[in-house]
Amino acid sequence: MTFFLALLPILIVLVLMLVFRAGSHIAGMAGWVAGLVVAFFAFGLNWDVLWVSQAKSLMVTLNVLLVIWPALFLYHLVDQAGGIRAIALALEGVIPDRGWLLVVQAWMLTAVIENLSGFGLPIAIAAPMLIALGVPPITAVAASAVGHTWAVTMSGMALAFRTLVDVTGSNAVELFPTTALLLGIIVMLTGLAVMLILKQQKHWWRVLILGVVVAATQYLTGLVGMIPVASFTAAFIGIIGGVLLCERPKGWRSPFKADPAFKTGILAYGFLMVVMALATAVKPINQLLSSVTWTLFFPEVVSRNGYTTAAGHGYLFRFLIHPGVIIFLTALFAMLVIPRIKGLSIGKVKPALHNTVKGAIPASLGTLFMIALSAMMEHTGMTMQIAKGLSELMGMIYPLFASLVGMVGAFATGSNTNSNVLFGSMQKGVAQLLTISPLILLAAQTVGGSLGSMVAPAKLAVGGTTTGLKGKEGEILRITLPIGLGIVMIVGVVVLIFSRG
Repeated sequence: MTFFLALLPILIVLVLMLVFRAGSHIAGMAGWVAGLVVAFFAFGLNWDVLWVSQAKSLMVTLNVLLVIWPALFLYHLVDQAGGIRAIALALEGVIPDRGWLLVVQAWMLTAVIENLSGFGLPIAIAAPMLIALGVPPITAVAASAVGHTWAVTMSGMALAFRTLVDVTGSNAVELFPTTALLLGIIVMLTGLAVMLILKQQKHWWRVLILGVVVAATQYLTGLVGMIPVASFTAAFIGIIGGVLLCERPKGWRSPFKADPAFKTGILAYGFLMVVMALATAVKPINQLLSSVTWTLFFPEVVSRNGYTTAAGHGYLFRFLIHPGVIIFLTALFAMLVIPRIKGLSIGKVKPALHNTVKGAIPASLGTLFMIALSAMMEHTGMTMQIAKGLSELMGMIYPLFASLVGMVGAFATGSNTNSNVLFGSMQKGVAQLLTISPLILLAAQTVGGSLGSMVAPAKLAVGGTTTGLKGKEGEILRITLPIGLGIVMIVGVVVLIFSRG
């Protein structure tokens, strides 16, 4: 009975989003209210536990929103100037092989866009480009939906990954290698899936070579300390690799010319990459900037049922190297410097702010309530109760389904970040009860959440808005769901093997 009660708030969130198509802000609020009631009557919630858990959750929420808002604002500034589409269209001028161009656009270009914006925009931007090259609309959306998923966990300055680390109290440096290994598998599998969807099987050997290069790039970039840009760097290398792997007719010359819009896009995001590299990879600079910190200390709290949460600090902010602050500096650079360069321009601030507010408010409210729910469940023992129930039900075969749990969370909420918030602490609890490394199940959680992006109705709906397929998400899902389930179970087998090892 206690297992079901503990699970009830999460079930309410999932049902509202899956059955009633509620937004994450509505479902998150309903789940939080349900969690409040259940925690008070069944798990001994008192005032001390409530205020400590919610104050900690606000600190984690602030960390997430510091990335979401500046990232969206920068995207809309550059997009107004045509920079995003110019980067995308440049591919057509350097890859003459139409079939290989389709694969690179659906697999690597979508990954670049995912790092710049997210929120389903990789599908919305790339799918029309595929359609313009003769791909049927449903196939174009499905290929774009599958293709970008490998980049989701580490996209947006590794937002989903960082959130998982924060809500579970894990070490990012320790968690990254396992996560990157599993992501390397889905880099390869999503590439092969895109190839099959687009009926470009003749390029299988190019997909395998490029997949290895991209997976290795993501792994090594994070290993040298640049976790926030690991996915971005890998996707960028993937674009270059796609160009280099293309076979060109004898005497062919590229018609591509770097127009002002292209230069604007490259300059803005190039500046972001350089500053991030300096702030994270250059140790003297990183140590200096990391010395500026802020946090709050919270006392030990005990619920009426006796569940104890030890005293400790909340989220530790290192503002000078925070990805959100670096993105904000990049936006300032784009507004103040780029227009002063002859022939270049940037978008207007007011429309960019309007579009940012429009897109970020629902996501922000959803994040706020879901992190608050997660913290309350963690501090009242509800999360541990769920973990105990699952460990007793499945035993040592649970790792086989750990990534599927992450996928279900992303399917329901439309977000890998929200999936990690909902299920991250639970996955860690199951790992502790089964006496296996939490790093394995946490990596499986966020990789599964990444794969959930290809089946999340919310993201498919965004993709449909630019392709005339609004309301036809079911037809797209018929293509992406079997692929997503197949890949997530392959990952599950690997996770099970890792857990036994």
